Amino acid sequence: MSKVTLNLERSTGGSPPPSEGDLYSKRQQIYPKLAHGKFRTFKWLVMAATLGVYYLIPWLRWERGEGIPDQAVLADFASEKFYFFSIEIWPQEAYYLAGLLILASLLLFLLTSLMGRFWCGYTCPQTVWTDLYIWVERAFEGDRAARIRLDKAPMSFNKAWRKLGKHTVWLIIAFWTGGAFILYWHDAPTVARGWFTGEAPLSAYWFAGILTVTTYFLAGTMREQVCTYMCPWPRIQGALTDEHALNVTYRYDRGEPRGPHRKNESWDGRGDCIDCNQCVQVCPMGIDIRDGSQLECIHCALCIDACDEIMKRVDRPTGLIAYDTDTAVAARAVGQEPPKYRLIRPRTVLYATLMAAIGSLMLFGLMTRATLEVNVLKDRSPQFVRLAEGDIRNGYTLKLVNKASTSREIDLTISGIEGVAAEIVGIDGETDGVITLPVAAHGVDRYRLLITAPAGDSQRRISLSLSDTETGETITTQAPFRSPR
Repeated sequence: MSKVTLNLERSTGGSPPPSEGDLYSKRQQIYPKLAHGKFRTFKWLVMAATLGVYYLIPWLRWERGEGIPDQAVLADFASEKFYFFSIEIWPQEAYYLAGLLILASLLLFLLTSLMGRFWCGYTCPQTVWTDLYIWVERAFEGDRAARIRLDKAPMSFNKAWRKLGKHTVWLIIAFWTGGAFILYWHDAPTVARGWFTGEAPLSAYWFAGILTVTTYFLAGTMREQVCTYMCPWPRIQGALTDEHALNVTYRYDRGEPRGPHRKNESWDGRGDCIDCNQCVQVCPMGIDIRDGSQLECIHCALCIDACDEIMKRVDRPTGLIAYDTDTAVAARAVGQEPPKYRLIRPRTVLYATLMAAIGSLMLFGLMTRATLEVNVLKDRSPQFVRLAEGDIRNGYTLKLVNKASTSREIDLTISGIEGVAAEIVGIDGETDGVITLPVAAHGVDRYRLLITAPAGDSQRRISLSLSDTETGETITTQAPFRSPR
């Protein structure tokens, strides 16, 4: 029997392998054993932190003024804005969101070039929720051996209540996950109060239901198949890593030849691996790290904890499985001194430089962004009107965008053509050539602007200057003024 078949039997608790010639075989259940050690502890901490952030952030409050939800992080489609604490992103500023996505991608590239699939092993949502579901499964059914025995046992009251309890808690977690997701798109207290009375938006029920179902199946029943078959990242990461990246590695130069070891036996002429298969039993992907680099490996490092524990028991140095580079392992295999880990390499410098450049541009843009914007839309039909006294009038739509949290008064001044006069429909006339326009907080106000000037060239331009009477913020724009030829 091949090594691959042996590993399959070990990881699935003795289930028979698929017969030769099968094009498709049923998923073999994996029963990962609980590991103990620094990496397992680190994963617990990361899981608690990431889940805490996901579930609690929508409940953080942030004072925003009248008429706007006081939520620190909110994608408010109703007002067409994205709020992130003190930052407010408008639809026309979607390039900031694009910049965040680019930064996140570059950070992922940098982590991969430094530490392999660090994202997959610790912070990927699939990994985090699967860890949580396995923890619940272990609480109801016991560790690896107990779960295998329970699945093989005939149905009984003991088996039924354990299975029912596990799936019930899984569904509750899935519902919390879907419910928390919709809180990022609606005011959390409002949608939570209206959820059970039927007053929440239809989209809230729809997306909460989708997230509930997908969380339950992806983390509860599909697990490693999501990483192996559905996720494209294992294929992409091959282009982002190299022989200098840190990966969870079996140091074959030290472990081979492997085999069982009895107490008081000599270690001469053999490797440190005693073929206990503990690294396989704790693996949530059901693979054998000793088979080398594999697409299924998510670098969760639980095999390191399991192996270190065994090495301590047999009084051998830890680190038979460890974060290491391919160059170091290859050097030790031929008796050479392994090179030092290279943190600074062309690809890491490139990723870090791009991140710094894009991050600096975004920061500069946020620090210098104007809180007042103006758009002038000229009437297209008719382009102009000749008045009885011979003057020419053009019509415009003036759109003022106030990004500040307080209402403002904006002074409008028109220039560029001698003898020009301006009128805002519904607003009193000019005072010393200035028209004062009220603008609501966090709002977009539209005004009907009529500009009259003596007849002249058919194509002229006017200049519109808008100034905040309190802050002094000023913005100037131009617009065409049409006359008959």
